[in-house]
Amino acid sequence: MADIRELIHIDDVMEDKSLSFGPNGGLIFCMEYLANNFEWLQEQLYEEEDDYILFDCPGQIELYTHIPVMKMLVEKLLSWDFHVCVVFLLDAQFLVDAAKFVSGSLCALSTMINLEVPHVNVLTKMDLLSKKSKKNLNRYLEPELNSLLMEEFQEEEFGIKFKSINKAIAQLLDDFSLVHFIPLDYTKEESINDLLIHIDSTIQYGEDLEPKEIRDEIHEADFKDQEENYNN
Repeated sequence: MADIRELIHIDDVMEDKSLSFGPNGGLIFCMEYLANNFEWLQEQLYEEEDDYILFDCPGQIELYTHIPVMKMLVEKLLSWDFHVCVVFLLDAQFLVDAAKFVSGSLCALSTMINLEVPHVNVLTKMDLLSKKSKKNLNRYLEPELNSLLMEEFQEEEFGIKFKSINKAIAQLLDDFSLVHFIPLDYTKEESINDLLIHIDSTIQYGEDLEPKEIRDEIHEADFKDQEENYNN
């Protein structure tokens, strides 16, 4: 397991008086420092064949929407012949109201467009939802965003301009038709397996392996039988 804090630590950055960074600026500085030292990362990725490598990335949205450092990381991994899949996590609290959900969906869409690699959107912490919220879950997994927003923001209460901008935002997401979510309840093994299968399918995990010939399997079985007979 590699830890970026062995390369650079945000506490050191924030304590450096010549930089004078706060938490957000310090985090961006650390990620940009990594981008300038990708040879360190490559040394850490001494993978074996078929290894599955997970990158636990910071949640600061700027890194995925308009600051190029995460895109640089993705492109570097692709140049090293890795299959890359971005898993975008959206907290279940965003299902509390339509406005929060649309905001999270816009962030997901912006990340997808910026990074340009296979992408899976996940609704996390499903175990914390109330029974009532779980019953309404399908409204968010395959959402009709315009309907969701219109139900929450009535024109007579918020005005026609507010309605128009919400309609435009919903139309933007619907036109791209890319943002769909998979629910994840970490307390249920089936939920975790479903997500893993979906990610495997997205990156075509194992698709480039050479199929094993039946005659090879028979040959191996015969060889084992002969070896056992010889030992006996």
